Amino acid sequence: MPRQLKEVGFVHLHVHSSYSLLEGALKVGSLIKAAAADRQPALALTDTNNLFGALEFSEKAAGEGIQPIAGVQLSVAFEAADPHQRQAPTSHGIVLLAQDETGYANLLRLASRAYFDTALGEAPRLDAAALVGSSDGLIALTGGLSGPLDTAFRAGRPELALARLKRLKEAFGEERLYVELQRHGLPEEGRIETALLDLAGRHGLGIAATNEPYFAKPDDYDAHDALLAIAEGRVVSDERRRRLTPTHAFKTRAEMAELFRDLPDALQATVEIAMRCAVRARTRKPILPNFSQVAAGETSPMAEAADTGMQAVSADEPTELRRQAEAGLELRLKQHGTAPGFSEEDYRKRLAFELDVIVKMKFPGYFLIVSDFIKWAKDHDIPVGPGRGSGAGSLVAWSLLITDLDPLRFGLLFERFLNPERVSMPDFDIDFCVEGRERVIKYVQQRYGEGQVGQIITFGTLLARGVLRDVGRVLEMPYGQVDKLTKLVPQNPANPVTLAQAIEGEPKLQQAMEEEPIVGRLIDISKKLEGLHRHASTHAAGVVIGDRPLEELVPLYRDPKTGMRVTQFNMKWVEQAGLVKFDFLGLKTLTMLRCCTDLLKQRGIDIDLASLPLDDPNTYGPMGRGETVGVFQVESAGMRKALCEMQADRLEDIIALVALYRPGPMANIPVYCERKLGRDAGNEASWYPDPKLEPMLKETFGIIVYQEQVMEIAKVLAGYSLGEADMLRRAMGKKIRAEMDAQRDRFLKGCTERGLTKAKANEIFDLLAKFADYGFNKSHAAAYALLTYQTAYLKANYPVEFLAAAMTLDIDNTDKLAEFRQDAQRLKIVVEPPSINTSGEVFEVRDGKIFYALAAIKGVGREAVRALVEARGDRPFKDLACLARRLNPRMINKRTLESLVQAGALDCIEPDRARAFAAVEPMMKLAASAVEAETAGVTDMFGGVVADDVSLRIPPHEIWPVADTLKREYAAIGFFISGHPLDEYGDLLDKLRVQSWADFCRAVRAGTSSVGRVAASVLDRAERRTKTGNKMGIVTLSDRTAHFEAIIFSEGLGQYRDILEPGRPLVLQLQANLEGEDVRARILTAEPLDQAVARHQKGIRIHLSDPRGVAPVQQRLSMRGESEVSLILKLDGGGREVEIRLPGKFQATPTLAGQLRTVPGVVQVEVS
Repeated sequence: MPRQLKEVGFVHLHVHSSYSLLEGALKVGSLIKAAAADRQPALALTDTNNLFGALEFSEKAAGEGIQPIAGVQLSVAFEAADPHQRQAPTSHGIVLLAQDETGYANLLRLASRAYFDTALGEAPRLDAAALVGSSDGLIALTGGLSGPLDTAFRAGRPELALARLKRLKEAFGEERLYVELQRHGLPEEGRIETALLDLAGRHGLGIAATNEPYFAKPDDYDAHDALLAIAEGRVVSDERRRRLTPTHAFKTRAEMAELFRDLPDALQATVEIAMRCAVRARTRKPILPNFSQVAAGETSPMAEAADTGMQAVSADEPTELRRQAEAGLELRLKQHGTAPGFSEEDYRKRLAFELDVIVKMKFPGYFLIVSDFIKWAKDHDIPVGPGRGSGAGSLVAWSLLITDLDPLRFGLLFERFLNPERVSMPDFDIDFCVEGRERVIKYVQQRYGEGQVGQIITFGTLLARGVLRDVGRVLEMPYGQVDKLTKLVPQNPANPVTLAQAIEGEPKLQQAMEEEPIVGRLIDISKKLEGLHRHASTHAAGVVIGDRPLEELVPLYRDPKTGMRVTQFNMKWVEQAGLVKFDFLGLKTLTMLRCCTDLLKQRGIDIDLASLPLDDPNTYGPMGRGETVGVFQVESAGMRKALCEMQADRLEDIIALVALYRPGPMANIPVYCERKLGRDAGNEASWYPDPKLEPMLKETFGIIVYQEQVMEIAKVLAGYSLGEADMLRRAMGKKIRAEMDAQRDRFLKGCTERGLTKAKANEIFDLLAKFADYGFNKSHAAAYALLTYQTAYLKANYPVEFLAAAMTLDIDNTDKLAEFRQDAQRLKIVVEPPSINTSGEVFEVRDGKIFYALAAIKGVGREAVRALVEARGDRPFKDLACLARRLNPRMINKRTLESLVQAGALDCIEPDRARAFAAVEPMMKLAASAVEAETAGVTDMFGGVVADDVSLRIPPHEIWPVADTLKREYAAIGFFISGHPLDEYGDLLDKLRVQSWADFCRAVRAGTSSVGRVAASVLDRAERRTKTGNKMGIVTLSDRTAHFEAIIFSEGLGQYRDILEPGRPLVLQLQANLEGEDVRARILTAEPLDQAVARHQKGIRIHLSDPRGVAPVQQRLSMRGESEVSLILKLDGGGREVEIRLPGKFQATPTLAGQLRTVPGVVQVEVS
């Protein structure tokens, strides 16, 4: 035995991975690689206060032939907090390692209690008393440098170290407690080590050597040091923050043997401990609560192992499932009838077949649980989606109300969802209305017990752009420089770009690294930290339900915001730990449909979405014209183009479009359209490689669109069962050579037995192989196409309510609001501007008009709007003073009022916005004094508040030019409502021979023109790189008819960049081409509108009532140009007029005229 200990030499028992958030810089995979490289037989993972990586580490280490030891570094508070101070008690990290099953169970319990035994928002820690009684099967180390003993000795308090050791000994005894020694070359280590050895000797305790690595190699120290600075929000140069040493790297056994050669016992102890630890975190088969017992009001039994748990209770659940499914099917058939070509007997046969498979695979409980919470949601008026993913292929699911699509009507296959020949958990993803989702999760918690339901953790990582910003900050680099570098990294949330890829693709980054050493350092450190875990949060959708308290199966974390139980394992590992996840997704479209049907109820119209006719010509008409703003899934330009080509007239077309509109199969959209519209008539025979394929492919005109078609073809042509066909589809998708060859042999044999030639069979197999990859899951496409149809139906038949609902749901997204308003204008629907007397919190419908929501104005919160609407009641505000006296100053602040004024919401009581804006401050004062008077109970003899007759004193203010008023309106609302910056150019635009955007689009669509001159205001400009590396600009523009986008290529961008600034009115020469119904424009030339107008203007006449206005008028006339300026002065109280022509010529523009009108004394400005 001793020889073996010597040979092994040393085992790391105190190790941090990147799951020690913003503390460890070693990913689990790299850690195991480092141990394997040094041929270490065992390794522990002890992250700070969590077991986030326990199962991943266990599986990966075991896979590499290394014995994984489950452990944690846990913060323990040994002394109570000082009652006079409001701080939490101080805590110190000790290391706990699991020795056996009991120890692992205690490890899970303690790691969970660290989060749940503290106040919400406090750092996780455990009281020392909690260790007693939960320490069986655990080995403890005293934690090293930051542990309870070292810190007491460092503070010169040996008596405190002794008291703490006694508490630990009480919990773990002499056999399972080791004093931990670390050597990192720090000045006070030697002194403390003597004290620790002495303490261990006197108490008969073993000593163990550790190194507590945080990073892989000594030269990673700088990067790790920056990580610690990021964690504390300090800078690297700050002396007061936590620092480690370059020796905190992952050492080899030889290095440790050399370091502790004077203490061989401390090295041998680590190997002994590793040999005593004989348990690891393991994966389990799925465990579910017993639904029948829960439903009968009993708690589920504590099943010992997953398998026995599921079998012990199955006697009851299958009966319950059969009863509910059969009764549910009868009800469905009564309501909807059978699909064409099927009898009720066919439905019953399919139901019996599915039930047998579900029972055989032991999944009745899963179906019952899902059905139960969906029925609860539907009973409590929470909208639920028609289905998602492959679950819609199940008739049992349709009978249990889990899905809303009849699988026989749409040819959906059960085997695509649950394959009898491959046992894997069924997976229903459920869409709920965004607002009702939380209520359903609450119901599930109550139903199965708080302790048995949890959400799932997810980890945020340091991605390329974020890591550059973080590291740049701690290195104290100028913000502007870091910002510039960060923006050179492309942003693609769906597929994030790594720093290495960004440097390769961006010469400017390479140049900056070569020119400035600090940039090189920034990039080096960032590369090392990229991909590490940054923080933990809660996954948006996943919920797990266990058959016992969750902490007996997985460690738990508490969401610091909501206090919700969350598993410490993420989505991938929590399922492997035996918990079944249910996806509760929030789908905004469902909330929008509900909002729309609620608005219709106000008009006495009741719509039942489940029983809409699926052949309504009104619905398909606008789709065929590509008029689908706000329609689920088909809003994008490409989708609109495809809809115009397709001329869909049945739900099957929408299902096909949803399935085809993806990279790859997209090329088949034109073929589908040609055949659908009869342009390929007479060639039908050539659509099918073999006449036997016609029944399966007729619906999609001979194109393989769905995975289900691949499965059906294998069944009919080669005699596969549908279960085998599903395996074939998966094999084709994975493209594994050996599997494909075996399947090809099986397929050819089946086909030739059924009368096909070998060549034909080979051809069909190759065709299937191509489409198995492209093919889409028809169940998902059909369920989501139904939602597309429902939104399109409401939009076509009830556009006012539909748009009001859509706007309410996108109340915070001004780009979408502008798009919806433009659509309303196209449909000739009036959108009333915001007004404090007629608008509410959300978008409302009255008399066929949409009333703009006050909460949609930027800077105006919902609470403030509620307070305003409450104060208004049924008495409109008369004037500014009346509003000030009635508003609640605690709920409505100065900024809110300013935003309301700028958006024009106060125009109804004060049309001059500049005056209303100047009145904001006095109004707030008046509001405060009105509240004061009311609380003091000071009222006059008529019962009104004293302040009622106090007039509002409005300070002097400058008049806003029209352009300024509109600019502020745009800032508050996101688009122009009361007018447009081009309005003041009026008929001058005709002189310039420019078109409106709407007229230009009409000409392009009619094919009469592709180039035109358009006047427009710039709203925004973004710059992107093209594939060739050149820059291009995307300019958002607006004229009186619409908002639109135009692109400009690099040479044009270089030439016109200075004038393409937001707020500038321009004359643009555009070239356009058609994509479907969409006009895509490119800017050829650009010129400031004022400059163009000035060439056509003769002069400007300014009427003044006061000679004092002459000087400010002259100040504003600065630009030299081609126009003459005359001043007309009214003298003798207006009795006489004198005209003075000013020397020189000026640039006379509508913008200048607008500014002149705001000068005191100017009566009128005429531009000729």
